[in-house]
Amino acid sequence: MACSCSAPEPKSPAPGFRRALWIALWVNLAMFFVEGLASLSSGSVSLMADAIDFFGDSANYILSLTVLSMGMLWRGRAAMVKGITMTVFGLVIWARAVWVVQAGITPEPLTMGAVGLLALAANVSVVALLFRFREGDSDMRSVWLCSRNDAVSNIAVMVAALGVFGTGSAWPDLIVAAIMGTLAITAGISVVRHARSDIAEAKASKAQPGAASSSSR
Repeated sequence: MACSCSAPEPKSPAPGFRRALWIALWVNLAMFFVEGLASLSSGSVSLMADAIDFFGDSANYILSLTVLSMGMLWRGRAAMVKGITMTVFGLVIWARAVWVVQAGITPEPLTMGAVGLLALAANVSVVALLFRFREGDSDMRSVWLCSRNDAVSNIAVMVAALGVFGTGSAWPDLIVAAIMGTLAITAGISVVRHARSDIAEAKASKAQPGAASSSSR
């Protein structure tokens, strides 16, 4: 997905963003444990992918909270790390899906559907909370993309559960897992591009006389 917004003018976090991050952090940590246990009991790759994604988002929120009061340069660097992490996550999911194909494992659809619905409710609440920050700097945008992708992934997991239930095959689960991995890769690339723009802007601002101190290293 291409990044459609330009580097932001504001150099300080939007009001309420820190509080929103803390709420999102705890919701994601809770769902990581719930989905992680459910993925082990059901054998679902897409559910495991969603659980790992929850954990990755939690780590990203912690990173965002750490650099929130810092300048644009450090926030851009944090977004760069998150973008790379999202891309790696997608590649790992693809590798896991290939492994399951070779192992011939068929997941349990009822657990997939029930936990996917719970995860969707959790993520919709986080998406609604973060919606107004989606056009901020690269760090805010990466947080928004992570949450948006999670909500889409939850719907996909439930679709996969229906597919597994109807066909008795693991392929619906594997296809959804592959889509989730691809979505993570494209979103990660988008965040990296936006982060590079923010970093370049911050460095250019620092090089100019009278540059704002908030963009300092």
